Amino acid sequence: MMASSAAIDALAAWLDTLDGVAVALSGGIDSLTLSTVAGRTLGERATMYHAVSAAVPPEATARVHDLAARETWRLQIIDADEFGRDEYVANPVNRCFYCKQSLYRVIARHTDRQIVSGANTDDLSEYRPGLDAARAAGVRHPLVELGVNKATIRVMARALGLGALSALPASPCLSSRVETGIAITPAMLRRIDAAERALRLRVGASNVRCRVRASGIVVELDAVALERLSAQERGALAAEVGRICESAPPAFAPYRSGSAFLVTRDARARHPA
Repeated sequence: MMASSAAIDALAAWLDTLDGVAVALSGGIDSLTLSTVAGRTLGERATMYHAVSAAVPPEATARVHDLAARETWRLQIIDADEFGRDEYVANPVNRCFYCKQSLYRVIARHTDRQIVSGANTDDLSEYRPGLDAARAAGVRHPLVELGVNKATIRVMARALGLGALSALPASPCLSSRVETGIAITPAMLRRIDAAERALRLRVGASNVRCRVRASGIVVELDAVALERLSAQERGALAAEVGRICESAPPAFAPYRSGSAFLVTRDARARHPA
């Protein structure tokens, strides 16, 4: 793993070779770290673009606003209008392609600067159709180009003074909670977000997901937190989530990253990451 100081210096030098950058800022630790280095290195030559929609967890937007105020970033809040695309709403296996395509098109309407993302080398080992959209739009990934992985990003974030944000759990868009092939609506995502917020208040788990599956709602929690729940507590939580989601009481399962994303070998061949 690259030392944090060396990684920060390398990223700053990479960014400084450009006239300016437009950072696609999701609110996760990868793009927050990239934005912090870009802002401190380039000043007004860096603008951060954060898209808001029903798919974006409100906590992510709050983090963006808080850090932007602290770091005095040039911040633009945009609507990528992914819900205006039938391809996205249908929630196919490559849904992320249409989301990122919409995002990069909107950013490009605001600026002619190089668009950069917080993708890191760990992302290259996963099925990421959004990377196809990035390639088509000419988006660059400085952390990938410098060989930086997620663990190094967390160390960089601590060195940059981002504090507790350096341990921020992964928090992909709310649409990732919906099983592939189930159409997505803003109302559905608002219910998912409300259910997850209620669960976080009641359960001491670092990872909380409310999945919408063809078989019904499934609540996923860290295995330790799940095991700690008594039958009575499970029943109370199930009733609350069922009320919020306007559904039958959910099943419970251990947290598994990306478990609502159903990708087959054939799909990988048709839509390579």
